[in-house]
Amino acid sequence: MANQLTVAVLGPGGVGGLLAALLSRTGHRVICLSGERTAEALRTDGLQVRSARFGDFTARVEADTELREPVDACLVTVKHTTLDAALARVPAPVLSDGLLVPFLNGVEHPAALRARYRPDRVAPAVIRVESTRVAPGVVEHGSPFAEIDLTGTDVPRARLDALAEAFTAAGPATRVLEDETAALWAKMSFLAPFALLTTRYGLPLGEVRTRHRDELTALVEETAAISRACGGPADPAQALARYDAFPPSTKSSMQRDAEAGRPLELDAIGGALLRAAERHGTPAPVVARVVGEVSCAIEF
Repeated sequence: MANQLTVAVLGPGGVGGLLAALLSRTGHRVICLSGERTAEALRTDGLQVRSARFGDFTARVEADTELREPVDACLVTVKHTTLDAALARVPAPVLSDGLLVPFLNGVEHPAALRARYRPDRVAPAVIRVESTRVAPGVVEHGSPFAEIDLTGTDVPRARLDALAEAFTAAGPATRVLEDETAALWAKMSFLAPFALLTTRYGLPLGEVRTRHRDELTALVEETAAISRACGGPADPAQALARYDAFPPSTKSSMQRDAEAGRPLELDAIGGALLRAAERHGTPAPVVARVVGEVSCAIEF
């Protein structure tokens, strides 16, 4: 990779739009891949970002409905619920030697992507940020931070380092981690209890951690045990301390999807937890109950 990268962004929503705008602002060529309505909005008005951390600005990006040329990296920033359809916009022969960098919740997607693209070019990433698309091409970044962990079994380290350098220069503090399993499960261990309980009760994190503290603690402990069984980190006390440090009004993306009537990533998060627990014989009664309650709420 050269100093100036060509980066495709599949799904320029809250996360993808923010990263696309930041990379474009620092001089990289960015091609956003989306439906025609969003692509037209981006061609006409660019990407508008509102952020206390990075400032309010508009970035010019290219926009298309499909990847038509090789790129250094393609960031996958759609949700699991639309992943299969979205990947049709990124033909494997066109991506070729480019990195595929999924910013997806859960732990099961790397294997599925490696079955479709070059296994040694799939570089899973984890981002800690609160960023929301409020209209096509308009992104509100609400958190005082944006941090990325980049990893990838068998991906050449020089490729990861070059992309990490570009992210860091653009704004989000980025580190390259050697252990892909640990990176993905660290995110899962924090995200799953937060997403499941805020969605189950329709409450922001502050009320969940006070009114449903025992249930949150039990869910954190079960998730940590599953992570440990899968070779990931397990520190329930640290997870609870992180929840306590977040602003009380914080909502999970799953909760926001439920409020908007959008499909939920319940299978990618709760379902993946339960499948991992079953594989390793790890008891997870609280996870199973909460996932079942959220599932029933969706049906009704």
